[in-house]
Amino acid sequence: MTRSAWVAALNHTAAATAPGHLYVVATPIGNLGDLSPRAQQVLAEVDTILAEDTRNSRQMLNHFGISRPLLAVHEHNEGAVVDKLLHTLREGARLALISDAGTPLVSDPGFVLVRAARAADIPIIAIPGPCAAIAALSISGLPSDRFAFEGFLPAKASARRQRLQTLAQAGHTTIVYESSHRIADTLDDIAQTLGARAVGIARELTKRYEQCEVMPARDLPAWLAADSNRSRGEFVLLLSGAPESEGDDLGEATRILKLLLRELPASSAAKLAADITGARKKELYALALALQDKGPENTD
Repeated sequence: MTRSAWVAALNHTAAATAPGHLYVVATPIGNLGDLSPRAQQVLAEVDTILAEDTRNSRQMLNHFGISRPLLAVHEHNEGAVVDKLLHTLREGARLALISDAGTPLVSDPGFVLVRAARAADIPIIAIPGPCAAIAALSISGLPSDRFAFEGFLPAKASARRQRLQTLAQAGHTTIVYESSHRIADTLDDIAQTLGARAVGIARELTKRYEQCEVMPARDLPAWLAADSNRSRGEFVLLLSGAPESEGDDLGEATRILKLLLRELPASSAAKLAADITGARKKELYALALALQDKGPENTD
């Protein structure tokens, strides 16, 4: 038997789950092809699947021919059902926790259950997979050596602007989520707060009309307004960090970068601008790429 055949046989015969275990399973954020074989096997074996919305989850499970009991566990009832779920796990049940899309607990329900299960010494196994925040970061070109996930910004304008002022001081990339009905107001606030700083905007990740653009923050409102379709879907926003030194002036760094881009490629211009101003090379390189994509008029 070849190695590949042996691995295939092992995957089909070995159980993926064990009694009394809770499995936290990441599900597709758009493309159903992203549900891993391991995740499929776990979902097919467990006694019950805990789902944020059973209707949405049933459609996904039907696509893969998985027929298991579903139990709704969401932000409105999680606290009320957690004790019963812990009892079920202690009795030896195999449970899988999923959300509507992506990795549970990442701006989705599940934290109350996982924390309680951890405190009760119940084994918890991660079945990793899609996560919109990480997917967007991986293709943005913004610094990924240090980053923070902020979740959703406050809905109220004053609180959102105050939070953005705080986030603007961070020296790392900050990832936030936003919905379609608030995206225009949020981009206006980001433009006013971050100005020339590079910001990534990703929407409809893994879907047919996926987009991921990086541009100076001040250009975001105009980009959104240029096409009504750009306001659709769920958004991931990536805010580049502040310069490492307190005295750095990103506006001056941007001005110098634009001058250098007239004669140098993006990587060389970003390195030299960073040497001159003390701003972060990775941030300036991302901004240089965004400026080049926008055309020569933006390097004047």
